[in-house]
Amino acid sequence: MFFHPMDFLIIIAFLLSLWAQFRVKGTFNKYANVPASSGMSGAEAARRMLDANGLTSVPVEHIPGTLTDHYDPLSRVVRLSDPVYFGNSISSLSVACHEVGHAIQHKVSYPMLVARHQIFPVVNLVSGVAPLLLLAGFFFKMTGLLLIGIIFFSAAVAFQLITLPVEFNASSRAKKLMVQMGFIRNTEEREASKVLGAAALTYVAAALISVLELAKYIMIFRGSDED
Repeated sequence: MFFHPMDFLIIIAFLLSLWAQFRVKGTFNKYANVPASSGMSGAEAARRMLDANGLTSVPVEHIPGTLTDHYDPLSRVVRLSDPVYFGNSISSLSVACHEVGHAIQHKVSYPMLVARHQIFPVVNLVSGVAPLLLLAGFFFKMTGLLLIGIIFFSAAVAFQLITLPVEFNASSRAKKLMVQMGFIRNTEEREASKVLGAAALTYVAAALISVLELAKYIMIFRGSDED
């Protein structure tokens, strides 16, 4: 019960996740030392891209830390970390424009982003309860609780899977507009792709872990149901 065959795959996926986190930091730091040909800062690029897409009311704010960048859909604000907001590197522009990509998705009601916003309240409610139900189902051999825990956990997995196309689409929008608006040259697009690709890998690894864990719980449930 405690050591399931799926655990070996989960451990491998966990190691992949650690490697992905290490890679995103390393890639960001590497290209943080490569100035973009435009000389623009991340804040300037974000502002121009927002304005060009009719999002003049969306502010660009500075947030302390590193790699804390995000788009807040509730407040409708792009928040950029220290090296991104002030930096004029390939990394700075890539991350800044990626977050603007989310703001553009919000404006055009990108279907997967809409789905993620709709499922978030449910996931926020059940994600904390799911582990407790799963543990109770395991220890007390109550298949009903185990099934409910699996259903709740499935919502969290669905959220992570929906997040993947949202992130990839935001990066695709960012790269396209960065070149079109002259933030980077065509020759710099490869470096920008490396920065954005490394970040996307962390989401892929996290989703993989969740899918494997869900598969494990389903296999345990099916085994207990047959007993």
